[in-house]
Amino acid sequence: MQFDQLKNVKVEIANGIGWVTLNRPDKRNAMSPDLHFEMVDVLKELAEEPSVRVLVLTGAGDSWCAGQDIGLFFRALDDKPKQRHLARLANHEWRWTLLSSFPKPTIAMVNGHCYGGAFVQLFACDFAIAADEAQFGLSEVNWGILPGGLVGKVIVDGLAYRDAVYYAMTGDPFNGKVAAQMRLVTESVPLERLRARTEELAATLARKNPQTLRTIKESLRLVRGMSVDQAADYLLAKEREMRFMDTEGGREQAMTQFLDEKTYRPGYGEYRRDAQ
Repeated sequence: MQFDQLKNVKVEIANGIGWVTLNRPDKRNAMSPDLHFEMVDVLKELAEEPSVRVLVLTGAGDSWCAGQDIGLFFRALDDKPKQRHLARLANHEWRWTLLSSFPKPTIAMVNGHCYGGAFVQLFACDFAIAADEAQFGLSEVNWGILPGGLVGKVIVDGLAYRDAVYYAMTGDPFNGKVAAQMRLVTESVPLERLRARTEELAATLARKNPQTLRTIKESLRLVRGMSVDQAADYLLAKEREMRFMDTEGGREQAMTQFLDEKTYRPGYGEYRRDAQ
């Protein structure tokens, strides 16, 4: 795939990190149909790119994503049912299906405005690091509409119910510090430290066993909707699958280093990965 031919998304790969930037800064990175189509292709490509061990999703300029482009995604497609259908499919595919099941760790680096529909890909990422100064909001109520698509679902699943109802019904904005307090994001830091903190977290993840990371994220997302008995059975099956799929034999390496060589203490970092 020719990343330099993309018009709405920018992709850079460096030190094991795939930096994916929504690139419509003049529109605060609001999501157009063309952006959705490009993001489907980008995520499919990076999922199988061996040089990418961690994906970071951010936005160009002073915004992360201002939600859907009202003019291009809604009004322009109102009388074009086929194009509207294809755009909606791509919209859902990258923001939830591909991103939430991405086979590598994903980090949302929220550098600025995050509004409305952007909450879907925010929750789809495994981690979210926000600038203290970033602005969040569910402004749909001010348009006379509800938080549509998957927004209404992800906020009640991912936030305390009182917080979800308050911000959905008032439309009040809040900053990165408040987002961290309510656990909408993993943490918030001053804007000048945002990239450095994101790179630090990405580097930590990149050192871990990739198959273990993949199994952990798959397991934790799915067990939330299971009973205890279902979860116990599922997690046992995933553990066995992980050992079969782990081509570097991480469990065996770690046990040898811990029990025999005495060179590894699991509470202080990852085992020495000979496969790196």
